[in-house]
Amino acid sequence: MDNHKRKKKVLLMGKSGSGKSSMRAIIFSNYVAKDVRRLGATIDVEHSHARFMGSLTLNLWDCGGQDAFMDSYLSTQRSSVFTDVSALIYVFDIESRDPTTDLETYNNIIRALKSQSPTALIFCLIHKMDLVQNEHRERIYDERCAAIVKKSEGMDLETFASSIWDQTLYKAWAGIVHRMIPNLVVIERFLLAFAKQIYAEEIVLFERSTFLTVTHVSVIRDSNESSETQTGDVRPEYTTLPAPDRHERISSIMKSYKHTCTRHSRTSASAAGAFVLFKAQTPSFNSFLARFTENTYICVVIPPGEAAFNCAVLNTMIAKDAFLTRTGVET
Repeated sequence: MDNHKRKKKVLLMGKSGSGKSSMRAIIFSNYVAKDVRRLGATIDVEHSHARFMGSLTLNLWDCGGQDAFMDSYLSTQRSSVFTDVSALIYVFDIESRDPTTDLETYNNIIRALKSQSPTALIFCLIHKMDLVQNEHRERIYDERCAAIVKKSEGMDLETFASSIWDQTLYKAWAGIVHRMIPNLVVIERFLLAFAKQIYAEEIVLFERSTFLTVTHVSVIRDSNESSETQTGDVRPEYTTLPAPDRHERISSIMKSYKHTCTRHSRTSASAAGAFVLFKAQTPSFNSFLARFTENTYICVVIPPGEAAFNCAVLNTMIAKDAFLTRTGVET
């Protein structure tokens, strides 16, 4: 993999106070939501590098959202800011007092991006949704999405509702990073084949430092078929399960666990929580969450049964070398 594919320039933009730096600190710097109030306003552009999955580096440009800075990005800094961009993450404050102006600013950013980096991915986060009453969230979110699409100059984009106070932030950022991993198809193909071999119902791969979901696969079984003729499929979403946001909940729980370890062990948040194996065995299913590679954790869900569970744990530990060899994740 060449350096260009390894390193992705990502613009994080939005009006001042929209929550850009807060979400970046929570995802990549192990902050908790209650501590982001200490963060000051971003001045011009703050650069940082976030290593993800060992082989992917996100070159984050956190761009200040004050009007003077926005004008500068669109004029004197236009070429340097918008050239060679892999992705734009634009954050909208749902409680903005002037959403019309916000949309016009966004439209100007999109035009500049389209001229300099026409193949860039675009992600729009409609942020601080916790401030909207539950019964109005879906309607307001849909209305805001429709307005954003109209200002997107025909470019493809994905939108997310997000808040730093719940797991929606992890869902949004996991969706963003998921699109940027260059060898994702190879990773999913390996996980699906492995799931069928160990009779797993689901496998979820998490990135170690952020605990964002990298990807997940599930095996669809026909009760009338034998184990040798099981079929599998990669399913990015689940609509029939009781907790469709379970992956983001795990991300949030593990971040909280790391902070608990930090408080009691007096270690850094990045070093805390380096556990080897968590397991849960119930009458209806068994699961375990384990350190997989240097940069990943893996969650495996299998049917109940002590022998099958122990075999799955052992085989997962053995599969690490084959995973690295076949996917090239950390090469």
